[in-house]
Amino acid sequence: MTWIWSNLDIIWDRTLDHVVLSVPPIILSFLLAVPLGWLAYRFRVGRGIILSGVGLLYAVPSLPLFIVLPFIVGTTVRSPLNLIIALTLYGVALMVRVVADGLASVDRNVRQFAMAVGFSEWTQFWRVEFPLAGPVLLAGLRVVAVSTVSLATVGAVIGAQSLGSLFTDGFQRGIQAEIIAGIIATVGLALALDGALVLLGRLLMPWTRSAPSTAARAPMRSDKEAVA
Repeated sequence: MTWIWSNLDIIWDRTLDHVVLSVPPIILSFLLAVPLGWLAYRFRVGRGIILSGVGLLYAVPSLPLFIVLPFIVGTTVRSPLNLIIALTLYGVALMVRVVADGLASVDRNVRQFAMAVGFSEWTQFWRVEFPLAGPVLLAGLRVVAVSTVSLATVGAVIGAQSLGSLFTDGFQRGIQAEIIAGIIATVGLALALDGALVLLGRLLMPWTRSAPSTAARAPMRSDKEAVA
């Protein structure tokens, strides 16, 4: 504990480094996964190809990917951009199937009604399908966020500063408190991002808050009517 109290500034700096490495991939993976997921949902012929292709990305071990990427994109192995690109690819691999399944979960009757009132395909997606698939997308994004925070620690092995640096430095110097601090800070950051996404979901999708209470009141009204 003495080491932790004496090095709070280092823990804070590594936490900020971890945020910089984790947040952009979460956002980018969502933005890239939405069109890919829509294509997988919209065109059944290409669904298997798209989902299998992005699924293979997640099967690639992280360390080899961190080392191979610089030769493809022209960065250095220790560049934060290298790690951000790799984490984005992993996030896309997780998120594309979620987007496809979320859009497929929208009630067919709702789509038909949207078509009946004259919505174009784009308007139907943006104003009907995307909002209704929101809870599923949010659940998938929360998984991506936790996974990204976890994978970002591996970047310390190739020299990228993050909370993982507390692990590697603690092991090398035999400081158990430093390792514990890294673990606690990583878990805390993952929970903080998860909580932020839940709060953001409640702000952007207020209808998801009223649905349970409405459903809970419906049986009560039915029971009263039955008694009457």
